Amino acid sequence: MGHPKRQEKKYSRPQKPYDKDRIEREKKLEQDYGLRRKKEIWRAEGVLRDFRRRARDLQAHHDVKKEKVLIEKLNKLGIKCQTLDDILETNLSDLLSRRLQTIVHKKGLAHSPRQARQLIVHGHILVDRRRIRWPSYIIKQEEEESVSLSPKIKTAVMEKGKNEKAE
Repeated sequence: MGHPKRQEKKYSRPQKPYDKDRIEREKKLEQDYGLRRKKEIWRAEGVLRDFRRRARDLQAHHDVKKEKVLIEKLNKLGIKCQTLDDILETNLSDLLSRRLQTIVHKKGLAHSPRQARQLIVHGHILVDRRRIRWPSYIIKQEEEESVSLSPKIKTAVMEKGKNEKAE
């Protein structure tokens, strides 16, 4: 069960720390998704690894009920899957594209992934009228439409735009 005050690590470091191909891939992912450190990539890989492990176990020991639950969970997260093979074919970019930081940038609420991260951390982004301060928060399919700027920041942006037009 573990120590109550010490949480378990949610990621694992790569076995080869100086693998050039992996380092280049991770650097590209960091730039594309505006990640702050490699630990965020490793954590997402851990989540994806868990989904794949569960899918492999279900392929070996057929349990229709558990299979349906796993597929529904991934579909709720916005990762389209119909079968266990689809789960095994999902890649890291599918999961990273469901992060709040990426969604805010894609919706046009921020000019760059880095600015999206800043808006989230400073508490200017609302999901279902709740303030979320974690850029790594995975957005569910039904929550995607409710991602918005807080009313305070909206008025500040509008006033700034009016002042620039007046000049």
